Amino acid sequence: MARVRSDRRGHALLDGIPVTTAQDTFLDLAGELSLLDLVVLGDSLVGRGRISPEELVAAAEQRGTARHRAIARRAAGLVRVGVDSPMESRLRMLIVLAGLPEPVVNHVEYAEDGRWARRFDLSYPEHRLAIEYDGRQHAESTKQWQRDVERRAELDQDGWRLVVVLADGIYRQPERTLERVVAAMRVRGMRARVSSEEWRRYFPGRG
Repeated sequence: MARVRSDRRGHALLDGIPVTTAQDTFLDLAGELSLLDLVVLGDSLVGRGRISPEELVAAAEQRGTARHRAIARRAAGLVRVGVDSPMESRLRMLIVLAGLPEPVVNHVEYAEDGRWARRFDLSYPEHRLAIEYDGRQHAESTKQWQRDVERRAELDQDGWRLVVVLADGIYRQPERTLERVVAAMRVRGMRARVSSEEWRRYFPGRG
C-alpha cells in the first residue's frame, strides 16, 4: 500500500509515480487503522522488501501525536519478517492478543544431508507444534490437497502436531480456534491458557 503525495517529504517511486515511503505510509495510517490492520500492513511492507521491522520501530518513535506514536510503536514491534499473507498475520495476532506464546514465523527444517525439508507458517519448534492457515486453494486444487495430505502424514511420522485454521476460524469462530490452539499446546507439554481478552476487540466473531 502506498499513497500518492504532493508535498516535499521523502518519497519513493512506484511504476514511475512518486509515492510515500514505506515508513511514511505506515505512520500516516497509524491514526486510521486498528492495531491489527496496522500489523497486517507492516508485515506486508516488510514482506515486499520495502522496509525492515527495525526501521519501522525507529520511524514510529519520531512522528505523530502521542496516541498515534503509541499505536505505531506497538504495531511496529509486532511486525515480523517472512509472513506470507494477511491471513497469516491475522492468525498470529489472534494468538498473540490472547496472551499465548508468540509462534515462530517461517521456521525451516532441514534434512540430515542439509537439504531444505519443510517450512512452517507459524510454529513452536521446541514442542513440535505447527499452526497454519489454509486458504481456499487448498480445497479447490486436487494436487494441492493431495500434497497437503501427504505432508500431514509425514509430520505425524516425525512427531509433529499440526493445527489447521480456515477463514471461518478467524472471522467467525476465533474463540474456537483459540480453544484448539490451547488444547494442542497442552498436548505438546506447554503450559498455555488464554490470559488476555484483548483479542475480542479485533476478532469479534459471528455465530
